Parts: sequence; C-alpha cells; structure tokens
Amino acid sequence: MTGGAREPATLGFVTDTPTRTNAPTLSWAVRLLSLEAVALGGLVVFVIWKAIDGSAASTKTRIGIPIAVVLCVVIVAGLARALSHLKPWARGPAIVIEMLLIPIGYYMATGGLGYIGILVLMAGLFGAGLLLAPSTRTALGIDRYSDR
Repeated sequence: MTGGAREPATLGFVTDTPTRTNAPTLSWAVRLLSLEAVALGGLVVFVIWKAIDGSAASTKTRIGIPIAVVLCVVIVAGLARALSHLKPWARGPAIVIEMLLIPIGYYMATGGLGYIGILVLMAGLFGAGLLLAPSTRTALGIDRYSDR
C-alpha cells in the first residue's frame, strides 16, 4: 500500500511517518521544571519582602535582585511550558539550568543550608538526567544522526 496507508504489524498498525509521543521522562522533567518555577516564585515573595523590609544594602539591590529572580521564574516556567508542548529547542536551555543547580546545591549544602542544598543538588541531577534520557530526545523528535 502507498500514500501513508496503514499496514498491519505485530503489535499494531504502522504508519509511514514517525509519531512523537510524550515520554514519561519528558513528563517528569516538565513536572520538575514546573515545581522549580513554583519554588522560585516563593523565593520571589521572600526577596520582595526583604526588599520592602529594608534589609537590602542599597536601592539598586532592592530593585535589581527581585527583577532578576522574577526573570528566572519566567525563564524556567517558559521552558516547562515549551517542553510540555514538545518544542525541541527548549531541551538545551533546560539542561543547562538543571546542571547549574548542581554547584548551587553543593555550595548551599556546604555553606550551612544542608538539607535545602541537598534537595537543590538532587533536583539538578534528576532533572538533567531526565532531559538527557534518550526517550526524552525521541519524544521531542530530536534525531542525533540526522543531517538537518
């Protein structure tokens, strides 16, 4: 049969064009990125509270730090949304963000915030591992041997 018609196979029907599905690793990576965006949202509230409280060193710090943290929330939430819509371009930046959590968590753990630092470090390792998994790459339609 030609023209994209279905032919019977052993486990079901096969089409001429490969389909992209939402792999469990990608679903968990999106959930983790969403959870990180929510946690960063909590950090935004804390940073804004500290800026209003007056414990910041200068006016530039009172304005700049909350803006930077809000920007981080927007980026992480945007990457989670893009990956949930199977956008392959979002995988690389999400991997970088997850891998940046590893040294942040390490220095938090060794600097006195032990339990929180270990959680941040584990989230970075787990998130990077999920995004680097071959099933995530396949679900996003990324073929590492293509000539594109």
